[in-house]
Amino acid sequence: MSRDKFSFLMLTLFFSSHFIAQGQITYIKAGLLYDSENNVLVENQIVEIDSNEIVDIYDAGKKIAQTGNIIDLSAYTVLPGLIDGHTHVLFSRSADVDFAEHAVVTLAMESEALRTLRGVKRARSYLDVGITSIKDLGNSGLFLDVALRDAIHEGTIEGPRVFASGPILASSGGQIYGVSPKHQNLIDEEYRIVRGVEDAKVAVQEHVNQGVDLIKICADNLPNKTMLTKAEITAIVKTAHTYGLKVTAHAVTDKSARNAVEAGVDGIEHGFNISDSTLELMADKNVFLVPTENSKDYMVLYSTLAGYDQDSNEWIDRYRNAMTDRLQRAIEKGVTIVAGSDNYTEINRSRGSSSVDMFKAYYESGMSPLDILQSATYLSAKNLGKQDEIGVLKSGAKADIVAVKGNLVTAFIPTITQVVFVMKEGQVIKKTIEGTKQ
Repeated sequence: MSRDKFSFLMLTLFFSSHFIAQGQITYIKAGLLYDSENNVLVENQIVEIDSNEIVDIYDAGKKIAQTGNIIDLSAYTVLPGLIDGHTHVLFSRSADVDFAEHAVVTLAMESEALRTLRGVKRARSYLDVGITSIKDLGNSGLFLDVALRDAIHEGTIEGPRVFASGPILASSGGQIYGVSPKHQNLIDEEYRIVRGVEDAKVAVQEHVNQGVDLIKICADNLPNKTMLTKAEITAIVKTAHTYGLKVTAHAVTDKSARNAVEAGVDGIEHGFNISDSTLELMADKNVFLVPTENSKDYMVLYSTLAGYDQDSNEWIDRYRNAMTDRLQRAIEKGVTIVAGSDNYTEINRSRGSSSVDMFKAYYESGMSPLDILQSATYLSAKNLGKQDEIGVLKSGAKADIVAVKGNLVTAFIPTITQVVFVMKEGQVIKKTIEGTKQ
């Protein structure tokens, strides 16, 4: 056989086998299926998947073609892939080290290559806990989050789908305080400092040029005292919206949150001190809130790792009470809640496991299990403009599928932390069912 004929035969076999693998239908049998759009659990459903996409969902009574690949999850509850709406994959600090101090050390002493490689490991850990998409909101150097996103998308590395903001747009100093004037250039390696209305427009265009998925701003810079002006935020929002990008705003004070909402942002991150009137305005303008919270157990562990006096932990109860009050007021006013962890402190567990604590925190603050799930699936996807692709199980959506063991309604925390199956875009990432492990 000639070399040309042999090469042609090998190519034919390769493409034929590739086509068969891609064309094979997979059927998932779900004991319970979470319909995130309608926020209900449905019994005995079949999810039909072709390659990386859901073809259809129907009652288990319908006959399944015997030629397909069948995954039996009838003993479990099947969910859409979960979404963490506030992450910082390329940043990490110890509990006993100040944020600003560690940020400076990272910028001055950690190469971009090392920082990215560490981020790769953190990103992979999200998949293990069923989080198949994340919204990564800065503290990622000069667009390292965009590079990480692209590497995951092309299959070079394994991780969740990343929606990247690039460097946070902020006023002078960013969130790194105490830096001497001659070293302020370090801040420019982590934040895009905005210097006026026209520069605000340019900053957005720079981010668009680098391929970001959304814009993140700091409406305030606490503990730095500078703030973006309302005019600057308005310019950012109008420019971003022109390019089809949404804008979300870090805001600690009520004043900065209100400025951002009045300027037209799409979301508020944190909102620790937000007032009822600002929440009402958010509801009127359909601005979502990502109420980053931690559970009591997490805070006790954090306090221990930070070396705080364990006899003086009353502040944890004050913190939890304040977070519960903020969340309940937001729900009462009709504000859309999007789940986000904002966990970047090392607490002797993987970043993905640390992220899951947000579910416990919301549960402790009085949210119902299904409302928490909707905030971490459909509502999060909707506020990314991706509600037909992710965070939902329906025809045409990505085949991002998670299965958990237990009863989500009566035993939410034990169940949401028992992830036995994870699929991302049709590829099985984790499978621990009936004694099998993959």
